[in-house]
Amino acid sequence: MSYWPEFAAIAIAHFFAVASPGPDFAVVLKHSVSYGRANGLATSAGVGAGIFVHVIYCLLGVALLISQAPTVFMVLKYIAALYLGYLGVQALRSKPSEGATPEFQEHQHQGLALAFRRGFLTNALNPKATLFFLSLFTLVVSVQTPKAVQLGYGVYMAIATWLWFSFLTIILSKHAVRSFFNAKGFWFDRAIGVVLIALAIQVVLL
Repeated sequence: MSYWPEFAAIAIAHFFAVASPGPDFAVVLKHSVSYGRANGLATSAGVGAGIFVHVIYCLLGVALLISQAPTVFMVLKYIAALYLGYLGVQALRSKPSEGATPEFQEHQHQGLALAFRRGFLTNALNPKATLFFLSLFTLVVSVQTPKAVQLGYGVYMAIATWLWFSFLTIILSKHAVRSFFNAKGFWFDRAIGVVLIALAIQVVLL
């Protein structure tokens, strides 16, 4: 049996989902511009790794539980909203710093492990991603498709997500781009903070 038509449908749906602006993009943008390429790439890797959380619970059948238990999904939504709100408030508290050039900010203390963790949690806790994978594994993926093949779909989506955000990081971390955003560094941080808080509110209203 050929799974290429199913894979093609998944690849197309995933492309439009990952390319649409959302919490993942906001976090990668923030880390790439504020802390440089290495930090942005670590954040991108975290976002890609977060995909496996959604894939695993779909393979285990937990997605069915989430779809039939509104309380579980609501708890997930509020946890995600609180996390995004926390990141937003942290960004809003940004203050002007003298010499806040890209070179200055790149040497600020911002560990790669923390960047990876933020990317991972942002994706793993995103209820929109939950709905996407729930729809994908119930409407597109056949129940007769072997688990190994479904896992292969998940690996593809994780790698594709990582490559997409890594590409964006390379663009956003260019000196000219970072200089533009960091000309008013703390205003950029605050703008990202507003976006993250708006996304948190959107998650609650989802």
